[in-house]
Amino acid sequence: MDWNQIEKKWQQRWKQAKIFQADPPPKNKRKAKHSKGKLFTFPYAYMNGPLHIGHALTCLRVDIYARFKRMQGYNVLFPFAFHYTGEPLVGVAKRIAEGDQKQIEILVRSGVPREEISKFTDPKYIGDYYRAEAIETVDRIGFSVDWRRQFTTVDPPYNKFIEWQYWTLRDKGYVVLGSHPVVWCPRCLSPTGDHDRLVGEGVSPIEYTLLKFECDGAFLMAATLRPETVFGVTNMWLNPDAVYVRARVDGEVWIVSREAVQKLRDQLHVVEVLEEFEGRRLIGKFCRNVVVGSEVPILPASFVDPGNASGVVMSVPSHAPFDWAAIADLRRNPEVLREYGIDPSIVMGLEPISLIETEGFGEHPAVDLVEAAGIKSQKDKRLEDITKEVYRREFHKGILKKVTGRYAGRGVAEVKKELIADFVSEGKASSLWETAEPVVCRCNTRTIVKILENQWFLKYSDPEWKARVRELLERMIIVPDEARSAFEYTVDWLEDKACVRRSGLGTRLPWDPDWIVETLSDSTVYMAFYTVAKHIYGLGIPAEKLTREVFDYIFLGKGNVEEVAGRSGLDEELLEDMRDEFEYWYPVSLRNSAKELIFNHLTFFLFQHVAIWPEDKWPRMVGANGMIQIEGQKMSKSRGIFITLKEALDQYNADPTRFELAYSAEGLVDPDWRAQEVVSLRRRLELLYDFATNLPETKPLDRDIDPWLLSRVHRHIKAATEYYEVMRNRSALQEGFFDLWNDIRWYMRRTEEYSDVLRKAVETMILLVSPVTPHICEEIWERIGHKRFIVQEPWPTYDEKYFDEELELREKLISDTIEDIKEILKVTRIEKPSKITLFVAQSWKYKILAESLKNREDLIKRVMADAEVKKQGKDAVNYAQKLLKNPRHEMLTQEIEFQTLSEAAEFLAKEFGAKVEVLRAEESKHEKARMAEPLKPGVLIET
Repeated sequence: MDWNQIEKKWQQRWKQAKIFQADPPPKNKRKAKHSKGKLFTFPYAYMNGPLHIGHALTCLRVDIYARFKRMQGYNVLFPFAFHYTGEPLVGVAKRIAEGDQKQIEILVRSGVPREEISKFTDPKYIGDYYRAEAIETVDRIGFSVDWRRQFTTVDPPYNKFIEWQYWTLRDKGYVVLGSHPVVWCPRCLSPTGDHDRLVGEGVSPIEYTLLKFECDGAFLMAATLRPETVFGVTNMWLNPDAVYVRARVDGEVWIVSREAVQKLRDQLHVVEVLEEFEGRRLIGKFCRNVVVGSEVPILPASFVDPGNASGVVMSVPSHAPFDWAAIADLRRNPEVLREYGIDPSIVMGLEPISLIETEGFGEHPAVDLVEAAGIKSQKDKRLEDITKEVYRREFHKGILKKVTGRYAGRGVAEVKKELIADFVSEGKASSLWETAEPVVCRCNTRTIVKILENQWFLKYSDPEWKARVRELLERMIIVPDEARSAFEYTVDWLEDKACVRRSGLGTRLPWDPDWIVETLSDSTVYMAFYTVAKHIYGLGIPAEKLTREVFDYIFLGKGNVEEVAGRSGLDEELLEDMRDEFEYWYPVSLRNSAKELIFNHLTFFLFQHVAIWPEDKWPRMVGANGMIQIEGQKMSKSRGIFITLKEALDQYNADPTRFELAYSAEGLVDPDWRAQEVVSLRRRLELLYDFATNLPETKPLDRDIDPWLLSRVHRHIKAATEYYEVMRNRSALQEGFFDLWNDIRWYMRRTEEYSDVLRKAVETMILLVSPVTPHICEEIWERIGHKRFIVQEPWPTYDEKYFDEELELREKLISDTIEDIKEILKVTRIEKPSKITLFVAQSWKYKILAESLKNREDLIKRVMADAEVKKQGKDAVNYAQKLLKNPRHEMLTQEIEFQTLSEAAEFLAKEFGAKVEVLRAEESKHEKARMAEPLKPGVLIET
């Protein structure tokens, strides 16, 4: 078979037939499943590079679901668009203009011809280049997209849609002017949203508490995320080689690292530097804990990073593993202390102060865990995990002790905000915003945290808004359901978020055009734009006619159509068609994305739909999937661990690529792309093609093996359908492809004449895998005589009347017996047995098993009331105890087992080239007969 020829053939036929162009049927024909359409979407990709297999993984889940639902009779719209907004394209263009060789090599490695590179100084050109490539690769992999609805986020009509979105949000009070901390690029002079970052996606500003420690007429400002632990401070840490400053901050004199000065200024503090000095000047001195009043020594610590927060760290060894490890290091190396003129007895005399009681922890959890792990150095990497464990458990379950004064007896999580507010109002603390890890803008600049004044924010902190989103979450289907907690967590912690930036591509804020709507804020409700894009672009409607009033009518049903038409210059019928199309496709039936977007994009998607539309337009289902790995490693462009979708298609073709992505994992598990596995799956598909297109002759037959296969087919239809419904594609393939094929092979092994059921089984298998591998399934479907596209065939349905548990169990008994015989032959190294005797278990064992299936309570007492069972004495008790320990869930009667194996004796004899005899255990005194159990006959092999 020629993969390229087959894939091109069917892609061309789909295109010619326009089968993925989805339109609402006429209103008078909208009945049952066609009363509403199904809108399935995935987040449009940034066009700053080629589509890669990570994009394909997420998009494939939508395509599989779309194909599955079409075959179930639904009218499905799967549109596609292209994200140009923000810094991604501008960042690439700037780096190319600057001659950044690393960026150039990334482009060349991803397939851009060197002669094209010079044109990549134009952001729009970059986007258009990758857009053309994306359309080609999306078609090549077989995604069932309606291309009439495509757009980019810098198209003038789309800009008008975003303007409408933000006017609507502002009118409802969800876009506000305020002052908030943001991740800020000092080069772009803009907030840096998640998708405008090279490094640090998902990182948000964190508020450190700056606690005051009086020293030499100034305050050492110790930064901490655990201000409650100030009651357990034993010493302070400073980096002796770092540069610190004595500065007047808002009228007070503070001591912080030199790097902290600009941070404070960016966060609206008035800072005047009075002097600079090395940290060693303060080492060995004492400072006063302003909260507690105690005097504590200042000790040297090279681990203190002056670039982190204030560069001043307080030490709480009872509850901070790193602090205890650092003190232990100094005790083991007193010469370090003497270098700074510190008497080692000071450190030897430091005693941990316990301030939090936590179930499962001792008085000093940090000390206990460090010593239990045998940690001998503050550089031991295990300290990270121990620290996370202590902090997590103490925050959620810790109760403050008497030493904390008025806070004693209260939970850490409960009291934390109150405690911080108290310290600040009493003049004992301040604050500083910081990111927990570095964030780098796409312009290649390290960002800072800046408090912006007069900045436009989305008011995600609004309690009423959050309550409505929680209401949506309660009713919405989330696939897999274990992702639900991540959504709930995000809704809880989400605060106001900057929605605009100064630079980059995108839509200008309509009432304040100096600002541009940023990338995660113009990508939340554009699914509504898909519903009318075919009208706007197909008819070439000028952007200036797409007024607020027009979109209000289309998307909200506001206004009188005659008046809207008159003022906008648009045809009345066109407006009604667009309104009808929106009503037909909305709400979004499925939105699927990678799990990392739960914490921003997917949750923002929920917030904004709740804000703009009534409940009947709220999303119905959201899916999340894992993050692709390549040969066990996280995908990374910079490290060269990266496969573009085009590369995968060139090397493996579409269906094998789709099969690998669908079968490699499901749920939130990170799938691992393995080249060897793709090759193996490709070979399996080729075997399927050869087998299905060369089926042996079949005819009407009705032996036990024929209804057995029919029963198995209907069970696989049921299981595969249920798995596809919840996007468990790996499990669906296991049922509909691998397991069904195994059953077909078993059927053909058991008989030399084939019933028409065989053809039904094979056709069912083709239908069940067609959402995943559509090209080869279309080809097979045509080759075996069908005229319609397989994507237009009805989805197989099961009927429980065909389920035959007894027949299935009888065949399982035979196959299990074969495996047992094989295992015995392997262990005994018998190559050519002459005779195999099978012993069906004694009748009394079936009585005990039957009773255990009814009820396991008082099993032994109940079965021993039977005379036959009681006669077996200890053997009966032992078997009953075995069933209690390892319960069985199915059984045949002794007579049916005997009949089944007797009828299969000839088949078994051919399998092993030996005479096969079947006996009841009662007919023999052999030990193998005594050991026989229901569904597990005793096996005696003779040579």
